[in-house]
Amino acid sequence: MQGVPASLDLVPALSRPDLLGPPVAQALAAFAHADRVRVAAIDPALADTAAMTEAYAVPLAASANCVVVMGRRDGQERIAACLVRADTRADVNTVVKRLLDVRKASFLDHDRAVAETGMEHGGITPVGLPDGWRLLVDARVVEIPDAVIGSGIRGSKLALPGSVVAQLPGAEVVEGLAREG
Repeated sequence: MQGVPASLDLVPALSRPDLLGPPVAQALAAFAHADRVRVAAIDPALADTAAMTEAYAVPLAASANCVVVMGRRDGQERIAACLVRADTRADVNTVVKRLLDVRKASFLDHDRAVAETGMEHGGITPVGLPDGWRLLVDARVVEIPDAVIGSGIRGSKLALPGSVVAQLPGAEVVEGLAREG
């Protein structure tokens, strides 16, 4: 698998807090592996995966999307952020539903996801998630040498080894979390 292309000018993430959403900067400051996380500025208009991968020549298989899913059981709401490779889709109706132990799982309303994460729509990332949210990581993400993910804002992307993603607080690596896209 290819690494992150030179079209992304990557620097140590903590050296550019202006390129990080506030909860992301705070989480990275406390993360033992923060030295392996890099950030690159991008055009905010190109933050969505399809536009970003094309404009910056990032292979879809090197990019990962974070989607927020919720369900209820016995009146209790259960929320999980799911990180899957961009060339796959989270299996919300089977795997995520089973893992959350809910009858029906659906994507969390994007306005609510933005409000609760403190991150921008199109920049939500597994780094710095709210307390109480589960973090489900598809096993294929862990295999990416340099995974390109959100940074909490639309104007940048993080790059870090997939093995480091698995070390994020609360990360649960799940075989088969995603289906081919």
